[in-house]
Amino acid sequence: MTKDLTQQHIDAWLNGNYDQETKKEILRMQKEDPAALSDAFYRTLEFGTGGLRGILGTGTNRMNKYTVGFATQGLANYLTKCFKGNIKVAISFDSRNFSTEFAQISANILAANDIQVYLFDSLRPTPELSFAVRHLQCNAGIMITASHNPKEYNGYKVYWNDGGQLVPPHDKNVIAEVNKIKEVDQVKWEGRPDLIRTIGKDIDNVYLTMIRRLSLHPEAVAAAKKFSIVYTPLHGTGISVVPQALSDFGFDTVHIVEEQAVTDGNFPTVKSPNPEEHAALELAIKKAKKVKADIVLATDPDADRVGIAVRREDGEYQLFNGNQTATLLFHYMLSQTDINQLNNDLFVVKTIVTTDLIEQIATDYNVECYNVLTGFKYIAEKIREFEGQKHFLVGGEESYGYLVGDFVRDKDAVSACCLIAEMAAYYKTVHNRSLIDQLEVLYREYEYFKEDMVSLTEPGEAGMQAIQKRMSDLREAFPKQLGGVPVVKVHDYKTQHTCNMQSTTDDRIELPVSNVLQFLTADGSKVTVRPSGTEPKIKFYFSVCQEIEPEQSMKEVEDILNNRIANLKKDLGLK
Repeated sequence: MTKDLTQQHIDAWLNGNYDQETKKEILRMQKEDPAALSDAFYRTLEFGTGGLRGILGTGTNRMNKYTVGFATQGLANYLTKCFKGNIKVAISFDSRNFSTEFAQISANILAANDIQVYLFDSLRPTPELSFAVRHLQCNAGIMITASHNPKEYNGYKVYWNDGGQLVPPHDKNVIAEVNKIKEVDQVKWEGRPDLIRTIGKDIDNVYLTMIRRLSLHPEAVAAAKKFSIVYTPLHGTGISVVPQALSDFGFDTVHIVEEQAVTDGNFPTVKSPNPEEHAALELAIKKAKKVKADIVLATDPDADRVGIAVRREDGEYQLFNGNQTATLLFHYMLSQTDINQLNNDLFVVKTIVTTDLIEQIATDYNVECYNVLTGFKYIAEKIREFEGQKHFLVGGEESYGYLVGDFVRDKDAVSACCLIAEMAAYYKTVHNRSLIDQLEVLYREYEYFKEDMVSLTEPGEAGMQAIQKRMSDLREAFPKQLGGVPVVKVHDYKTQHTCNMQSTTDDRIELPVSNVLQFLTADGSKVTVRPSGTEPKIKFYFSVCQEIEPEQSMKEVEDILNNRIANLKKDLGLK
């Protein structure tokens, strides 16, 4: 059936009103690379946790002007069904190859459908697009980006009128509308250019003003006269606003990695523009050593994720993972915010694969901590759920995404850069501590949490089937022990049930259906398995923890926790 569907897709493109260049490429692949042709057409890209995302190229399973056009027409049809009157959509784009073209195509199609479009004059970060949707009271927004993926990718994120990414039922409903479009002639490609309005600095100014208001300790920044920052946008959108945002916060010494300040979709100085990877920060750390910077900040191409490195006493730099940065940021916001003044109606949000140390800290401050599925759209959904009832303080996920305040409804590396830098300056001037020292303080006060993640790439249709089989096998036969320790609970987010291995109880999970499994062991370890929503990958998340005795060194406990993680991986057949 899949083969028949693949051929149907190919025939539709060869016989339809597609341009000759596209048809020539299909014929070339038929002759020279049938495997690539099959991969390009065996399915239609779908919205996942991060929207539409795929490799650039020809085909229904690729990012190109036609898949973008179909998605935009489907979105236009859905918006017309949902809203009456003057429908408005904001559009932004990053530095990736064809991002500008895809943004213009989207704008043209929406305008042709009598929809008012606000199109940024040049590349801007994802969080600013989210802000623009809310500020301009739009019905939806489009961000052309593939986030931190390699250069071969591009993507298409859709935002709803709250500024958050699409969540059920809207995500599936938009796809349903897209799937109704069987021919390229059903797309309204051109018309009503008078409905496309250019935006830019006007939105920047309001957005940056809102970020500046998040500052908790401007006096600490002012006191840290010699506090030095190295910043790299990794060839992306961060260069458009992050340096100005840091300056607005009072940071006078910000060194830009000039080689990576050039916006370039080929990302020439890195293998992958992902701040989660050490290699992406090598140039920034090299510059930091030269200028003896206190901290390194790196944002991904659409500036929604931020990675950091902190200077040690020996002059080397220690990279923090997403859980460590989230722990510090959550604690900073909770400990430095006047909770009583806000009538104790505060709440924070994290994802189910983000460190549980955050939950311990929130409990300590008597603040509700909500756990949601992976994907920042679920954090935005939780903010919307409590709008007008509770006060959102901070949200975050282990994959380097954080949000403070609710004027943006997606992870925001622009504001996160400012608050992380302020936090570092605060601990340096007030407590004479680095962020490395502060993290140890938290580990000793609560528990030492150690996390790790293994990501297996399984490309193509065969890879998708392999991922599905691995998940099915784990469901059919739960492991009785992991790391030599009994499994005591299994959370299956697909069936929405928790199985208690030590009794006959079966509890209901009050979260949306998701293809995720979590295994909890008797010693507090947690293993989460989930296929990626945006890439051909299956991910294994590991979390272990232990209290630190007064006489124990951090290194001693870290070795114990690393060994536990190694044993968990071994039992799952992972290296």
